[in-house]
Amino acid sequence: MKSATGHGKAETMTLGILVLNSGSSSLKFGVYVPDSGDETAWLTGSAKGIGRDDGSLTMRSSDGVIDVKQSHVMESQHDALRRVADTLHEHLDQPLAAVGHRVVHGGPHLTAHTLITTEVKQTLRDAVPFAPLHLPQALELLDQAQQIFSDVPHYACLDTAFHQTMPTRATHLALPKHYADEGLVRYGFHGLSYESIVSTLGSDLPPRLVVAHLGSGASLCAIRDGRSIDTTMGLTPTGGIPMATRTGDLDPGVSVYLMRTGSLDADALEHLINHESGLKGLSDSNDDMQTLLQRNDADAELAIDIFCTAVRKTIGAYAALMGGLDRVVFTGGIGEHAQTVRERICEGLEFLDVQFEVIETQEERQIARHCRTLLAGAAG
Repeated sequence: MKSATGHGKAETMTLGILVLNSGSSSLKFGVYVPDSGDETAWLTGSAKGIGRDDGSLTMRSSDGVIDVKQSHVMESQHDALRRVADTLHEHLDQPLAAVGHRVVHGGPHLTAHTLITTEVKQTLRDAVPFAPLHLPQALELLDQAQQIFSDVPHYACLDTAFHQTMPTRATHLALPKHYADEGLVRYGFHGLSYESIVSTLGSDLPPRLVVAHLGSGASLCAIRDGRSIDTTMGLTPTGGIPMATRTGDLDPGVSVYLMRTGSLDADALEHLINHESGLKGLSDSNDDMQTLLQRNDADAELAIDIFCTAVRKTIGAYAALMGGLDRVVFTGGIGEHAQTVRERICEGLEFLDVQFEVIETQEERQIARHCRTLLAGAAG
């Protein structure tokens, strides 16, 4: 294998960083190598349908030496990770430099990308109540990855870190002050995606930017001079605009009503607002956005209309927050691939006289960048 810089295999793979980005039923991964001061993907892939009968594993190296397309029943992310590790061990004869993990929520005490130590892992365990849907699975995968790749450092790259620049007026909830002291504030998420857009724009970064990360999980971020000043998700990734299965922002009285009259305890309510609502609840189906767009019925149309309206309203609000907009970037699975959705969102925003564009999110590359920086700091 030749590296992106033209050097031999041993040098390149000694410097390779494995990135793991886990989802509820998927695992995206990549091996990144340095190239002209940035990170280049030598290998990328994904395991999809984990825990289902239609599981699949794909991975391909930039030189074509590895080209895997397999149908597999993978019982867990550990199973998927083991298959990835076996393939890497088969083709790489030099150790990796590090493993980088996307961590959705660091809680109130972990706010920056960091080397994973015993203390850091305990801090993440303590933060599970802030992200009960994401952190348990992430911690399990982390433990397994450290066992498989035991001879290299592992780094936690936080989706919340990018939003540490938000002012207090954006982070504090309208609750008694002692709740904020306990960590009940708006954290914001999709930070690695937003960082990657800022990096991609580079010298073309406008002073007033809104990025709409629209996928199964969806949020928007107001970015002033490259820094997050507001975002739609809040204490957890459930807040903000409606998503594939999540409600987004909800009148607190709805939760109180459901608990009082619907015999829903906290677990049942959490399941409802995270797994049975959003586009799924509105359309009465598990259809993704592309399928909803192909349907011709009132439920699908309502789901799409509510989603697009919520995004449009947020763009308008962020224009007011920043005194105007210079650019709006769409990213994420829906943002990048659903042109009809983008067009419907933009209807009525002509008065802003703003540039709209699509940029592919590169969360895994952003994780590799952070890991490289942390490695350099440890070596220096």
